[in-house]
Amino acid sequence: MTVSESALTIAVGDVGVSAAYARPEHAFATLVVAHGAGSGMEHPFLTGFTRALNGDGVATLRFNFPYREAGRKFPDRPPAAIAAWRAAMQEATRRGTEHGDAGPVWAAGKSFGGRMASMAVAEGMDSAGLVYLGYPLHPPGKPEKLRDEHLYGLTLPMLFLQGTRDTFATPDLLEGVVSRIGPAAVLDWIDGGDHSFAVAGKKRDAAEIGASLAPKVAEFMRSRS
Repeated sequence: MTVSESALTIAVGDVGVSAAYARPEHAFATLVVAHGAGSGMEHPFLTGFTRALNGDGVATLRFNFPYREAGRKFPDRPPAAIAAWRAAMQEATRRGTEHGDAGPVWAAGKSFGGRMASMAVAEGMDSAGLVYLGYPLHPPGKPEKLRDEHLYGLTLPMLFLQGTRDTFATPDLLEGVVSRIGPAAVLDWIDGGDHSFAVAGKKRDAAEIGASLAPKVAEFMRSRS
């Protein structure tokens, strides 16, 4: 059964950003989802991902960062991105309350969006858990430039979904990071997946690829709710 989406605008300081909210009946949790640096919330990967989650009992809220809303290509600096995350989480919580639902609200993001979610949590944003859809541990070809320091103080449930061919995360380095975070963090490798989770020789469009990750995420959320 298809769950209808509602378009909305979320205030982030003195600007508004686009968002889309969908809620199945008897949702057990809500997942707020942010896009990666090079695409917006309407990318087929994210729409396929969230629609599949809706079918598995998860309410979703996708949103744009301010730079994307303004048509700029260069991502927001962390303070602006974190402000957007806080506003999106508050909106998702408010809508859950309106439905009389006290279910947990989680944060997830593709690459840049997931890293900004983790930085927001490190700065005090409330979230029941974090889901990383390809964590950008380091720039491609620059494993010495790790983006991991803020992760070690986090104790909430975290799921790292990562392709084994992802050039933004050398496997042994990411395994070491997840191990140092501790038992709250779980790393799930997608065999043969690149940074977009595409697998060589396996023809799937972006929406199908996104949808294929939803069962793993819903299962993890259920197990930690």
